[in-house]
Amino acid sequence: MQNYHEEEVIGKAYDARLMKRLLTYAKPYRWGMILAVLLLVFITVVDLAKPWLIQVAIDDYIGAKTYLAFTPGSEPKPGVEVNGKILLPLDRGDSYPEAVRCQVAQYEGKNYLVATELKGEEYNIVEEGGKVYFVKNAERYVGEIISPEENGALRNKDIRALIYLSLLYFASIALGFGFNYAQVYLLNRTGQKIIFDMRHKIFSHLQTLSLRFFDTNPVGRLITRVTNDTENLNDMFTNVLVNIFKDFFVLLGIIIIMLKMNTQLALVCFALLPLVVFATVMYRTKARRAYREVRTRLAMINATLQENISGMRIIQIFHREKKKYQEFDEINKAHFNASFRQLKVFAVFRPFLNFLYFLGLALLIWIGGGNVLRGAMEFGVLYAFIEYIKMFFEPINNLAERYDILQAAMASSERIFQLLDTEPAVANVENPVSVDIQGKVEFRNVWFAYNPGEWVLKDISFTIEKGETVAFVGATGAGKTSIINLISRLYDIQKGQILIDGVDITTMDLHQLRSSIAVVLQDVFMFSGTIADNIRLNNYEIDDQRIHQIAEAVDADKFISALPRKYESEVVERGATLSAGQRQLLAFARALAFDPRILVLDEATANIDTETEQIIQKAMRTISKDRTTLVVAHRLSTIQNADKIIVMHKGKIREMGSHQELLVQEGLYYKLYQLQYKDQELVASS
Repeated sequence: MQNYHEEEVIGKAYDARLMKRLLTYAKPYRWGMILAVLLLVFITVVDLAKPWLIQVAIDDYIGAKTYLAFTPGSEPKPGVEVNGKILLPLDRGDSYPEAVRCQVAQYEGKNYLVATELKGEEYNIVEEGGKVYFVKNAERYVGEIISPEENGALRNKDIRALIYLSLLYFASIALGFGFNYAQVYLLNRTGQKIIFDMRHKIFSHLQTLSLRFFDTNPVGRLITRVTNDTENLNDMFTNVLVNIFKDFFVLLGIIIIMLKMNTQLALVCFALLPLVVFATVMYRTKARRAYREVRTRLAMINATLQENISGMRIIQIFHREKKKYQEFDEINKAHFNASFRQLKVFAVFRPFLNFLYFLGLALLIWIGGGNVLRGAMEFGVLYAFIEYIKMFFEPINNLAERYDILQAAMASSERIFQLLDTEPAVANVENPVSVDIQGKVEFRNVWFAYNPGEWVLKDISFTIEKGETVAFVGATGAGKTSIINLISRLYDIQKGQILIDGVDITTMDLHQLRSSIAVVLQDVFMFSGTIADNIRLNNYEIDDQRIHQIAEAVDADKFISALPRKYESEVVERGATLSAGQRQLLAFARALAFDPRILVLDEATANIDTETEQIIQKAMRTISKDRTTLVVAHRLSTIQNADKIIVMHKGKIREMGSHQELLVQEGLYYKLYQLQYKDQELVASS
């Protein structure tokens, strides 16, 4: 059997076969996921539009503008009069040879009209003779002062445009919020529905598996499948599977916008891509190895915790706290060291990407800033590039987290599908035989082994007539409980036949077979809930009045009525607040509530005192009346009235007969009886 400490070994970070199978669970919700992807397109457009809007505001309306100066009466369209000239903003494509190009510049808080273009060029300012001169390329241009009113009229159109752009920017923020909210809500709702279906499928599949599966698989591992592993898949559906489209859209959009805005600067930024790809490949290699080790160590911690918490009573009784602490400390340190190694990998990758980002930023400022100063590029374009390169590195920075999620999801999906692909060892037939079960049980040459070749039952044959009470006795390991398990078809035999009312149980419907058999075990399992819930077991056809009648019939009503809330009293986990005898009486009530044709009592009186045994003996007589009853018992005094006693030894039937018949034979049963009788005498004398 595979060691459950090793269950977290990771396969591929991406497996197309597993992904294809996972997508079948998403198929019923495909329209929700498609809509989420479409919303991502809108979100990406809105995000990419924000830097562009600011670039337009800076270059077209906030920065220095070039104007065409006309003499009054010669202007082609209405403009603003400043210092006896009519000024019109220079639009692209304007060509008026008679007009003088001029610009508005600031000096010591005042605005000056300069009869040349200063935008994007180097110039000096000189005060001389009470005038202000703007010097460019050794040429002196006098600055004509502009009043605040004239400047306001001149920039009135720009102010209106900035208000419009501000409203547009705010609208983009609001739209982005709305799209993001809708996308996150829709995607997470869809993801939760997918995981909801998967959990249902896993749990329902677990209920179909035979006890052989649960004998060889720790409970902690199975719980992990339904909880942690499905949650890993939820992370993949909500954080990776759809959002990876956003990363693609953002990167593609940024590349297109950068190339369109300024090809030179775009190529400067893209020059860093080989380093980004190299860092990503190295991270993927190192992270996969580190991640695998962390998950393996975490599985060991989970397994150790489960084992020690479950066995805490034994640990404290035998004072093994220190030893168990040392064992856990070693496992915990191994997990800490593995986590630290994973952290070192991540600690190199993320700062290295940040280094590349700042390197790209430095190149942008160096080259782009120089272009701005030389007038070869507008400042707004440089600002937009700075914003876009920041957005460009965000998906790459998210790569580490998405890679971990994807790797965990692939490992979880492999384990989940391995569980779902496990075929039930005991399967229902396609066309079962319908039988009105009366209670006759027959074993014909039955051979059975839990493990191949290790026979637990060897050529067992016997017949139990309808309504008979038959007891099975023998030493531990003789095969008594195995016979009980086989009647309910919890396991399938390797050789022979088991028949009920002359029909092979392998041809019967499993639900019909098991609903006709009630089993009362030595260790009674109680579910969380009320006393009434534990009797009816969610079968609400059994009303409260019927429950009270059943409890009275098995003498359980006395202790139930003494409880504060009687039948509505809460039962804690495994019924820890109830005594063994009380749990046993509730088990009898549970069995009687389902009115079975065949009753199985497996060591039902093994762990109780003599007084309680007398109460339970009475309850046993009540529930076994008019039913075929099979009793497994070590206390021979409890089975003396059985119609037939079958003595088991090393997987074979050694003796069969009534109590008196077996005593007369003076065989194995006689020896067992003598041993118990002597033990009782010794106890009585002491």
